[in-house]
Amino acid sequence: MNSKDRKILSILQKDASTPIAKIADLVGLSTTPCWRRIQKLEKSGVIRERVVLLDAEKVGLGVTVFVGIKTDQHNAKWLDQFARRVCKLPEVLEFYRMSGETDYLLRVVVANIAGYDHFYKRLIEVADLSDVSSSFAMEQIKYTTAIPVEQTAQGV
Repeated sequence: MNSKDRKILSILQKDASTPIAKIADLVGLSTTPCWRRIQKLEKSGVIRERVVLLDAEKVGLGVTVFVGIKTDQHNAKWLDQFARRVCKLPEVLEFYRMSGETDYLLRVVVANIAGYDHFYKRLIEVADLSDVSSSFAMEQIKYTTAIPVEQTAQGV
């Protein structure tokens, strides 16, 4: 991946609907080579998908909860089953296996506290968990889905 590819990715992360001709102009390419680069980035998996980002609050899901999970189970079979079940819960937007004291971390969106309580009751049915702790986000200070690809070229 070179600097033109990184610039293309930066543009697409800001607005995936940007016309190819405009992207090509911004990176100093003609339209066809620019389109080929984008296709190559998609085929290689660098571009995973193109999506529309919604405002969670405006669609009635304004409560973000970070859920820390601890378990006494640390085997592949348990993890596979746990992961499959948690991934089916639509409120879970992000799901990580962690190092440190917390085994798993979820980012969950719900409409309100009652919505979280309903989610929590379904979560604890998924598997044997030794501890579930919840932290409610009070304010979103920064949110982005854009990966800083242009910085990786600089080694920063």
